[in-house]
Amino acid sequence: MTRPRIGITTSFNAGEQRLDHRYVLAVEAAGGLPLPVPMVASEEAARAFVALLDGLVITGGPAVTEGLLGTLPADLAETDPVRLASDDLVYQTAAEADLPVLGICYGMQLVSARLGGTIYADVERQREGTAVHSEKRGGTEHPVVVEPNTHLRRLLGTDRVTANTRHVQAVAEPGAGLVVSARAPDGVIEAVERPDGRVLGVQFHPERMGGVGAPLFAHLVALARVEAERQRGGTA
Repeated sequence: MTRPRIGITTSFNAGEQRLDHRYVLAVEAAGGLPLPVPMVASEEAARAFVALLDGLVITGGPAVTEGLLGTLPADLAETDPVRLASDDLVYQTAAEADLPVLGICYGMQLVSARLGGTIYADVERQREGTAVHSEKRGGTEHPVVVEPNTHLRRLLGTDRVTANTRHVQAVAEPGAGLVVSARAPDGVIEAVERPDGRVLGVQFHPERMGGVGAPLFAHLVALARVEAERQRGGTA
């Protein structure tokens, strides 16, 4: 059986694209074919590349500034304009094609912001009672409470998981068409999803969580396989 083709966005620093191998391994283990997304600069190139894909993973990264509430703290850099422009082009093209999308950390925030949502620049300092959610600031693993009757609950098979803590920003108000599917005990949004399950965003990093995070990638690949069969006449 042909593997559905899953685009994975990358980081961008000093003119170089880099991709944490754990994303690649997670997609491969789920049965997908991982395809790193190039930093494209035009809508034409984005459309040509996305036409190759059956699903998309938007990976973690620096700050999202669209829909921003407050001012970015000194320990969080803005995303390089080259990456931000490319991610916007690729996401918008994938959204127009209604490809299944998994947004991780920055990826979740980007998707929500593009749908009109708002983002805390520094959730720890802007939202009273918020715990430290940044590993760089001394945060540790924390529980995530999963909402009932959500795709995330079905995928994880439990109402509570222990997740890593790697973010300064957080979604304040989800974008249009997204519902909250998990929160930290302090109320910070940890996951959003589209009611049909084709878009799933998580604030934590499932690629670092072994078998606990694997169902999220399996879900994306399963949806992508249906997309591949539709696009390529049942040959996937």
